[in-house]
Amino acid sequence: MIGTAFLIVIGLAFMFMALARRQAFGVADGNLAQLHSRPGYHGLYAFLIAALAGSATLMVVTIGGNIAINAALMSQIADALPDALRIERQLVLSDAIALAEGRLSSQDDALRQAVAVRFTQLEGMRVWGALGLGLIVASLTGGQALRSVSLGFRARNRSEQILRGILAACAVIAVLTTIGIVLSLIFETLSFFDKIGWRVDKYLFGTRWSPLSGVSAGQMDPDRVGAVPLFAGTFLITIIAMLVAVPIGLFAAIYLSDFASKRVRAIAKPMLEILAGVPTVVYGFFAAITVAPFIRRTGESIGLDVASESALAAGVVMGIMIIPFISSLSDDVINAVPQSLRDGSYGLGATKAETIRQVVLPAALPGIVSAVLLGISRAVGETMIVVMAAGQGANLTLNPLEAVTTVTVQIVMLITGDTEASTAAGPAFTLGFTLFCITLALNIYALRTVRKYREMYD
Repeated sequence: MIGTAFLIVIGLAFMFMALARRQAFGVADGNLAQLHSRPGYHGLYAFLIAALAGSATLMVVTIGGNIAINAALMSQIADALPDALRIERQLVLSDAIALAEGRLSSQDDALRQAVAVRFTQLEGMRVWGALGLGLIVASLTGGQALRSVSLGFRARNRSEQILRGILAACAVIAVLTTIGIVLSLIFETLSFFDKIGWRVDKYLFGTRWSPLSGVSAGQMDPDRVGAVPLFAGTFLITIIAMLVAVPIGLFAAIYLSDFASKRVRAIAKPMLEILAGVPTVVYGFFAAITVAPFIRRTGESIGLDVASESALAAGVVMGIMIIPFISSLSDDVINAVPQSLRDGSYGLGATKAETIRQVVLPAALPGIVSAVLLGISRAVGETMIVVMAAGQGANLTLNPLEAVTTVTVQIVMLITGDTEASTAAGPAFTLGFTLFCITLALNIYALRTVRKYREMYD
């Protein structure tokens, strides 16, 4: 219903946009040169202030109404259950809301039914109140925009100021979101280390990972929080994936950019990029059902002991998934190398292969490094393929034929497990923060490498 109210407010804003534009034509009396701003800017100004004011009203009323409704219902439940714990009252509230929304079958509990009835009444008042106030505010601001239409009104300047404010707000939201994510990681990490007695060495260099098995009265066993097996598995699978993706993706990009005909390129590049649109769960099924059994049978035929879930199977399939990322980006940067560099190399007697190896690839190296870095980030953050093809056990090994796990898989297992969220969040966020620091270091190193080699071709 709130979405419908938002669409109604936007529709009203479009109506004011048309009226303001028409009124600007009428004020100009056919001579648009008299207007400071063209009629389109008058319409844009009316649309912006009506839409923003109405949407802001809807948001404020919706959020405030939700808070007020929850407070009123919790007060009703507290009066009926004065001795109940807060979590029990919240359970009653969630059941009543589910009952009111039809997500729960009828209950014999009179309290839940009474709360559900009151929730339905208050929710209806909130929705209609938000819609009514939103339309009133949008109408008032839109009417103000219509009254301001005149020959000298600076509608263009006002509209551009509003748009600059919207863009600045989006930038601020992005920055604050990033800061909030980093701070949440830091605080949860500090809380985790506080629970293990600040034994950072046990976490960084320990080889046993089972943080929840030793939980007792909120205290974790520092001997069971060693993250080395997780990062070893992550890097092992990432290395295998990049050994598959980088050569194939880079050679495919070189072929498409310098050797393939236009017809072949028009067919091959879209087909190659289709791989980027395949869901990761499909890759996971492919790895678990096709690739892993094939590797196991092949290994057994030559006398090797291959696990049913192996890092090799996950890494190979993950590399296939990353190929289009590296290929597409590398193809773009290779095509961006100036033709004059190629012509100069040909003029000195170099062959096409020598030109690509000694001129084109060094010139495109910054973009290729960025493509490889994107592929590494994609491999480090992948979860589904690892879960289905590599296993979930924290096994410290460099043997690609054995089962391993990664950091992201363990984060998912911790967050979605049966353990209390406040207890599982510590190790999960700590793993995330460590992975964040590692990827940040890789980014910094890659940027320095790009800057170093880019100076040679500026």
